[in-house]
Amino acid sequence: MSVVHLVVPDGFDLPSRPSGGNLYDRRLAQELSETGWSVRVWPVAGTWQPGGSLADGPLTDILAAIPDAAVVLVDGLVARRAGSELLPHSARLRVVVLVHQPTPDAERAATVRAVLGAAHTVVATSEWTRRRLVERDSVAPSRVRVAVPGVDRAPLAPASSSGERLLCVAAVTREKGHDLLLAALGSILDLPWRCTCVGPLDRDVELVEELGVSPEGTLRGPLRMPVTFTGIRVGAALDATYAAADLLVLPSRAETYGMVVTEALARGVPVLATAVGGVLEALGGGTEHGRAGALVPPDDVQALASTLRSWLGDEDLRRRWRAAARQRRTTLPRWSDTARRVAQVLCEAAA
Repeated sequence: MSVVHLVVPDGFDLPSRPSGGNLYDRRLAQELSETGWSVRVWPVAGTWQPGGSLADGPLTDILAAIPDAAVVLVDGLVARRAGSELLPHSARLRVVVLVHQPTPDAERAATVRAVLGAAHTVVATSEWTRRRLVERDSVAPSRVRVAVPGVDRAPLAPASSSGERLLCVAAVTREKGHDLLLAALGSILDLPWRCTCVGPLDRDVELVEELGVSPEGTLRGPLRMPVTFTGIRVGAALDATYAAADLLVLPSRAETYGMVVTEALARGVPVLATAVGGVLEALGGGTEHGRAGALVPPDDVQALASTLRSWLGDEDLRRRWRAAARQRRTTLPRWSDTARRVAQVLCEAAA
């Protein structure tokens, strides 16, 4: 039986810490196990603490316990935060680094490049990330493989005739663009709509206060827009939320791939998002019905509002987007596809 040591952030399996990277790590471990791999998971304590590095040595103890020549798949967040601990072991271990998102410019350091350079292979979760690693971090193209996130099959969401049920699934942070969303929605109050925002509210407390989100999840202020902030939803509650949506809106300022895009498309729900990072990969190109939604420039409130107005006011556009979303649904990658691509890399590292 092939063995892989999966080194991940602590709390990667906690519902209270939903993120695309955590979901990817969980599903990859599950799929690899189901295909015959022995997956030994090593959570690194302190990874979720903001800022700084893991200088107190939690990763060192883990790596010391892993035998020579073992295949080790290291989550990119761990590699970024504790690269100095990882480097001394890169010669005796077969290290593969899994990069969910490139290192922000503010955090770039020689250590990060050294870790990527010492790894046997780097796995990127989007083509956009692969290009960034090659162009910005000087990783040789032949050493970077892509394994995009999979998505589970889901029942088609029943569409309403008006298309007025809007949904945003993202942590409430400035990077995810909730301020842009509310500004755009505020300019189309003459139309019928309601918007549900699902995601943690504790990642950017200053923004939450700025937006006027009350403890009950409604908006303070004179406009009283029909927007509800639910906080975290997972499992059946999140499934039900997708099933009750007509359009996913993702106004992010940055996005490596956008797993919520494919989660919506898996239910035949069209997507309005910003043209950043790997979102185009998740949304997919045009089908015979056109694209399964639309992409607008980031930080462009007017374009976002105009496209929302078109969606709500044009029945033919809604029909075309829904037909394209249902067609895109049939071509989405599955988690088994993701695991198969990663397993190939791990086999090469083992050999």
